[in-house]
Amino acid sequence: MIFFMFSMADIRWWMWIVIFLILVAIRDIFIQKKHTISHNFPIVGHLRYMLEKIGPELRQYLVANNREELPFNRIERGWIYASAKKENNYEGFGTDRDIYAHQHIFINNAMMPFKINETHPNTIDKTFLPCAKVMGVHNKRRKPFRPASVINVSAMSFGSLSAKAVESLNKGVKIAGAYHNTGEGGLSPYHSYGGDVIFHFGTGYFGVRDEDGNFSMEKLVKLVENNPFVRAIEIKLSQGAKPGKGGVLPGSKITKEIAEIRHVAIGKDVLSPPNHSAFSNVPEMVEFIENIAEATGLPVGIKAAIGKLEQWEELADIMVATGKGPDFITVDGGEGGTGAAPPSFADHVSLPWVYGFSDLYKLFQNKGLTERIVFIGSGKLGFPAKAAMAFAMGADCINVAREAMMSIGCIQAQVCHNNRCPSGIATQSKWLQSGIDPTLKSERLAQYFKTFRKELIEITHAAGYEHPCEFKMSDIEINVDDHNISSELDKTYKYEKTPVPFTSMQSLKECLYLGGSKTN
Repeated sequence: MIFFMFSMADIRWWMWIVIFLILVAIRDIFIQKKHTISHNFPIVGHLRYMLEKIGPELRQYLVANNREELPFNRIERGWIYASAKKENNYEGFGTDRDIYAHQHIFINNAMMPFKINETHPNTIDKTFLPCAKVMGVHNKRRKPFRPASVINVSAMSFGSLSAKAVESLNKGVKIAGAYHNTGEGGLSPYHSYGGDVIFHFGTGYFGVRDEDGNFSMEKLVKLVENNPFVRAIEIKLSQGAKPGKGGVLPGSKITKEIAEIRHVAIGKDVLSPPNHSAFSNVPEMVEFIENIAEATGLPVGIKAAIGKLEQWEELADIMVATGKGPDFITVDGGEGGTGAAPPSFADHVSLPWVYGFSDLYKLFQNKGLTERIVFIGSGKLGFPAKAAMAFAMGADCINVAREAMMSIGCIQAQVCHNNRCPSGIATQSKWLQSGIDPTLKSERLAQYFKTFRKELIEITHAAGYEHPCEFKMSDIEINVDDHNISSELDKTYKYEKTPVPFTSMQSLKECLYLGGSKTN
């Protein structure tokens, strides 16, 4: 025993390292059977797996240039972070973007910018920018709603996002006078900090489902009555990340709190099917929309990613014939991405926003329906220049998801789907989300929204207009060839936007149905 203790003590530190490596090599060659690389190249083969694991981080911080990364490059992320923190978000020494690149946006400025006087709402508040249209007025809903902000938080569920993240977003939209879309996970206590809310549900009917998983009108009416901050209802037909695909919420992720909010059983897998059970065709969907609007008094809209147009044309024909239908339509682009999805769906199913929106808008325009619908754009539009393009194409509002997440601390780690989000935003881990301070993060979300609106207003004035709803297709040019040919949007997408009725910003400020700090 004395000899053994003496021998152990006599082993040098480097010898321990050698012993450890020998044991690893034995394990690699003779014991493990899963990895060919580590079997054929013991010890050094592990370096390959280590580098593969940290590869995204290496590329993000050391390898990729400022304009190279996807879905959001370093310049885009940096602008959001700086805007949210009220830091300097300017660039020096000119742009480093290739302005001849395909789909680069050019905004045609006016010789004489729009001039505001001393009593103009934007002199008093440089971030005041409500929607130019009112949801529900055409269909005479009992509680019409004008969003007080043209930029708002898109559909992201509690469950997908952490409690503190949802709380931060809701407190932030209250400060910014925007609205907060619940996503299809139901209305949680974390949506109840004073911000306007659009209640969103999909095929799982979470929060408004009966014991069999079917839609319950009784529960929806009760939800609306008990929560007067719910200003509209949105029915999800599909989303950009995975249109036409359902999902499964594993029982292991269903806590007591989530089960109560979603009206599901604790510990049991919950299916969110591809199709709705409350309706099976377009006429039934229109009837469903009207029944909800009648029962709640709220504007009702639909959200979808765009592909085939036949059923959309059927919807338009029904709206023309009956005067009924959705009060707003949220068009999600195929580039949307907060929902986890197979690459085959995320990469290939549904059109990018500019193509999907232009196809749908033209269809409704040809039927004479554009003035009665509030069009909401969703899909990497959370930057002022992209928003100007969206407004020129016919959008009335912008919903942002990943941009909102970045404003409260998301670092684009791209691990939203495995519950290991390092910033605590897309995880249910109590430890990981403990670093989120909702008071601080809500201020940052609000500041990002305010900076966005301020810069969009400045771009609008530079183009000679008072409100971005006045943008025309011909005001925006886009590169349609790799290097040297640009074309106005109306020539590129083959239509002219329907003019939006607009009097003045002052009239919007005085609107009876204005959201934000006002209540109906």
